[in-house]
Amino acid sequence: MTDFDRIRVLWPDHLGLARGKYLPTHLAAKGSGHAAAVFSLQYNREFAPAPGSFIDAGFPDLHATMDPDSLRQGWDDEHTGVAVADLTMNHEEYRYSSRHVLRQAIADWADLGFHPKIGIELEGYVMEPDETSPTGWKPWNTPGSFVYGTGPTVDPVGLLDDIMRTASRSGISVESINAEFDNAQFEMTLEYDDALKAADDAFLFRVLARERAMAHGLRMTFMGQPIDDLAGSGVHVNFSFLDADGNNPLADDSSSSNGAENGLSTLAHQCLAGLCKHHQAMSALLAPTVNAYRRVVMGGFAGVRASWGYDHRAVGNRVPPPRGAGTRIENRTADGSVSIHLAVAAVLQAARLGVTEELECPGPETGDGFENPVTDVLCGQSLPEALRLLEANETFVKALGPELVANYVFIKDIEWGRFTEANPTWADDDPTRTTEWELNEYMPFH
Repeated sequence: MTDFDRIRVLWPDHLGLARGKYLPTHLAAKGSGHAAAVFSLQYNREFAPAPGSFIDAGFPDLHATMDPDSLRQGWDDEHTGVAVADLTMNHEEYRYSSRHVLRQAIADWADLGFHPKIGIELEGYVMEPDETSPTGWKPWNTPGSFVYGTGPTVDPVGLLDDIMRTASRSGISVESINAEFDNAQFEMTLEYDDALKAADDAFLFRVLARERAMAHGLRMTFMGQPIDDLAGSGVHVNFSFLDADGNNPLADDSSSSNGAENGLSTLAHQCLAGLCKHHQAMSALLAPTVNAYRRVVMGGFAGVRASWGYDHRAVGNRVPPPRGAGTRIENRTADGSVSIHLAVAAVLQAARLGVTEELECPGPETGDGFENPVTDVLCGQSLPEALRLLEANETFVKALGPELVANYVFIKDIEWGRFTEANPTWADDDPTRTTEWELNEYMPFH
């Protein structure tokens, strides 16, 4: 840490926001205190007596502590380092933390003899100032943009070049960046890594990307559906494992490359079965805002159904073409505003339950996924519906962490109440239309 004169210590809160402090380098290893009441805050900064916030006990402290070995170059300037911290309270792990539940998911897989590997794909829109817009922003004017586009026609000021190179200097390995389907939308894929490192990288990358956009007078938003009639933005969680011998246990080279098994092991099928069975319970966590349910609508590619398929983009869980060491499963449901650590933990735990419960894998989607789909089981279609589906799945809640779920449901129920108070006709409104309340509530933070 001697190369830096300060350290930016960050950690994910219950909303997926990057809380933290700047600390002088000589004090950074000691960590720092933060009021646990942060876990009671809503986006509008109002307190609510949520489980784990301890606001009825004098607003006591959490303690954020970083691993010095995880320190990397920050993007503020060359003299600032950055690290992601763990949270404790009274010298015990803080069970309401999404980073804690991810550590637990990794440990649970380790108990089965497997080491999770994760790859994250992010989507987001770049916005430019617009005084006539209610939010002050509109989609970036890049009329020459097209899907898989690169270069000045899709990025006229070099913003994505800046983000990619800055991420590299900060030890975040970007696999690819390109224009996505709609104007001003981009896809940013990070390299595969150990589960915690991959989640930390994606968590930091979103902060970095938004702050580099600000430096160009622009705004990058990962909000799921910021613009009506354009494609939504999601987060795809790709996962695989290493066994004790360093092999990928999702692969089965002995199965037919052309047959029904298609190179997948029993473990892979059980993981897919778990993801399908617990798809509805996960939806409240993977689609965490009122706005997220503008994206998970029928007829799209947002992983709405509790289904899977070989190289199929209209299912909840896709098995991409690589086999052998490259075999992986891609969960496609998460909204762009999702808490990265929580999303990874939820996917890993749902998959693990498929293994521990020895679930039978349903058949893959073989049609187009829209007409006569393989299943009619959908993720929650509104935030309160998804929250009730989560609460009803006691097995999944226990696996993920009942403390975190209790805090999460409490806060999100209040969030929904504020939305309905501001939008009393919501039940009769177009469910695909993003309201001004949503834009003002979420865009400043996601």
